[in-house]
Amino acid sequence: MTTLLAVLALICLAPAVAAVLVRNLIHSALLFVLAWLGLAAFYLALGAEFVAFAQALVYVGGVSMVALFAVLLTRPGRTDLLPPPSAARAVGGLAAVSLVASMLASSLFWSRLPSMEPTAPIPLRRLGELLAGPYLVAVLLVGLILTVALIGGLLLAAPRRPAEGADA
Repeated sequence: MTTLLAVLALICLAPAVAAVLVRNLIHSALLFVLAWLGLAAFYLALGAEFVAFAQALVYVGGVSMVALFAVLLTRPGRTDLLPPPSAARAVGGLAAVSLVASMLASSLFWSRLPSMEPTAPIPLRRLGELLAGPYLVAVLLVGLILTVALIGGLLLAAPRRPAEGADA
């Protein structure tokens, strides 16, 4: 067991160190995905299946996509896509932030706190049955939305090629 944990620690640490040292941001984000997968394998080896599933779902699936979007959509030289700043946009942004903050505060204020009694954890098999049963459509829709968002981000970040027959 000690050898397995040492190998998994190496699988976690090697991509993390490489991600810090590499100069290409996309390669760095992909190396962090490998490190997070190694951490999920670490949880599996320790018997924490739900935590491993959550690690893979949240970090490998979600956070890595956000990091890749951030890298792809924040390339220098794309300032032509941004509208000029204006007072109306600033007021609109402040109104949107205020609305979201007030909704969050009111939902936290009016929500009922859970009881402090310990509850039995949901077995991984039951979680799989729920995700493949009544929540299957929701899981598929989230996957479809993330796929469309990724394709849209790649199209926005792709370099523009001149049209054929146009003057270069």
